[in-house]
Amino acid sequence: MIVFRTERLVLRELTADDAAFIMELVNEPSWLQFIGDRNVHSLEDARGYIAKGPAASYSQHGFGLWAVALAATGELLGMCGLIRRDTLEYVDLGFAFLPRHWGRGYAREAAAATVARARDVHHLPKLVAITDLDNFPSQKVLTSVGFRYDKVIHWGEKAEELMLYVHDLATPAPGTP
Repeated sequence: MIVFRTERLVLRELTADDAAFIMELVNEPSWLQFIGDRNVHSLEDARGYIAKGPAASYSQHGFGLWAVALAATGELLGMCGLIRRDTLEYVDLGFAFLPRHWGRGYAREAAAATVARARDVHHLPKLVAITDLDNFPSQKVLTSVGFRYDKVIHWGEKAEELMLYVHDLATPAPGTP
């Protein structure tokens, strides 16, 4: 199901048919470094990841992580969307793209459209985003779509240090739809 389109992209719900793509994405060295191992090592694991994560979120919240594809070809580039985490006060913007698609503005385009959807469709007052201290490309995308750095937080059982960004959706960022 297509959720929305941008100039170059289609964002749609992930399905079990996307298992091979998910297995590739979550096992990329950059994903493992900046996001962490999700123990997705087979197509069955990938289908479980989709069912328990994005698909469950669509049902429960009306949003989740969506597949991002090129509108012209349907090629899957990455994922971007909204995540409701029990450990964060506000809904989280998340995104990840296959490295072969980096540097073309796809993450910024998908993130900007997702921020607009969070504001205009889901009527969320704020969004947050978390990123590894060393993930400078993601930090750049976040600030380009209106997020501002807030503070370092300690995340998970290992109390990993992550950067927390905040976006007040009452004031759209310049260039955000």
